[in-house]
Amino acid sequence: MDEDLTRPLADRMRPGLLKDYVGQQHILKPGKPLYEAIVSGRLHSMIFWGPPGTGKTTLARIIAHHSNAEFLSISAVLAGVKEIRAAVETAKKVQKEQNRRTILFVDEVHRFNKSQQDAFLPHVEDGTVYFVGATTENPSFALNNALLSRARVYVLNSLGSEDLLAVLNKALADKERGLGSPAIEMADDIKQQFAQAADGDARTLLNLLEIAVELAAAKGSRVINEAIAVEVLSGGVRRFDNQGEEFYNQISALHKSVRGSSPDASLYWLCRMMDTGCDLSYLARRIVRMASEDIGNADPRALQITINAWEAQERLGSPEGGLALAQAVVYLACAPKSNAVYMAYNAAMRDAKQSGSLGVPVHLRNAPTKLMKSLDYGKEYRYAHNEPEAYAAGENYFPSELAGTQYYQPVERGLEIKIKEKLKHLKDLDKNSPL
Repeated sequence: MDEDLTRPLADRMRPGLLKDYVGQQHILKPGKPLYEAIVSGRLHSMIFWGPPGTGKTTLARIIAHHSNAEFLSISAVLAGVKEIRAAVETAKKVQKEQNRRTILFVDEVHRFNKSQQDAFLPHVEDGTVYFVGATTENPSFALNNALLSRARVYVLNSLGSEDLLAVLNKALADKERGLGSPAIEMADDIKQQFAQAADGDARTLLNLLEIAVELAAAKGSRVINEAIAVEVLSGGVRRFDNQGEEFYNQISALHKSVRGSSPDASLYWLCRMMDTGCDLSYLARRIVRMASEDIGNADPRALQITINAWEAQERLGSPEGGLALAQAVVYLACAPKSNAVYMAYNAAMRDAKQSGSLGVPVHLRNAPTKLMKSLDYGKEYRYAHNEPEAYAAGENYFPSELAGTQYYQPVERGLEIKIKEKLKHLKDLDKNSPL
């Protein structure tokens, strides 16, 4: 067997030229800055941000090839400052002996801490290396500002179905690096299944394809049929990146779909997160939060329904408990919306933190001892149940410095319509009160 064919298919099929690179046309079409920089050999430091399997490493290698630059690669998972210094020394040697530039590619750069990231700065500044970092995390949060200011960020997107099929077909047709000799038979609908299972990740696609070929070969066949596809793809999972960028993107989409009164989109994002193995208890907590933040008193039943759903989920577990969460999410999306309590809570909390230790008005203080009574604690307190309409019109319940403050502004939706009417009536009583 050719020694090259012992390497994984995904590595063998890595393109070496820009014309063979698949996807990312939003940054690699003629006329786009990155494309023009590559074809002209103009180097600059850059960050590639995107999901796994979108071609970050491959693109960095292609840039080095087109620029006739030395390509040095380190992984932030395994490397430290020692490896950074060794790479810099190699770059200096290449520059001195060969008069060539060096691209220092750092995979998973977000895993480096601040001091490790800072170690690159002087060598980027003096041109010893052109820094190319790859990350699956948002660079705004994962990288320090000093490094970001010296590199341009390019966003790489998940590969679409057409791109993935192009990658798959290249691997099937290539007789030197791929699977083209002898030919593999694979129906178009089977190819579509593999592309769908790869979920935008070219590396995953080629790994699945390689497993399928090996499975077929074990059965003495060069045909990837439906049975083999089911066997290979049955264990596939969707991209979720628990606690990473995509995690928070999806919970944000769920919350905003509920707020936007879209039961269908809300269900979709809930199911996306469930399908990828998100902790149902986490989802339940967030759904309860939505009930208070976005529905509030417009429909107080929403909070009780979400708590009931959480309890059902805890008792039933997965997958049965997921249906209760789905019921709650649909109810929230369809319920009248109000953030009045949420806004009032934030405003009151702001005052509580900023206004210091304002004293409780004397008339609101309890007086269980003679001393307290002698200090007039509770002396002028008006027991609301003894007042007309059980309301002490004109009374102040705030510290005197905040008297008259209004946090809660009910909206004209759901039950809050009636609450608003009630509060307006009480304010009218206040205005007519001698106090």
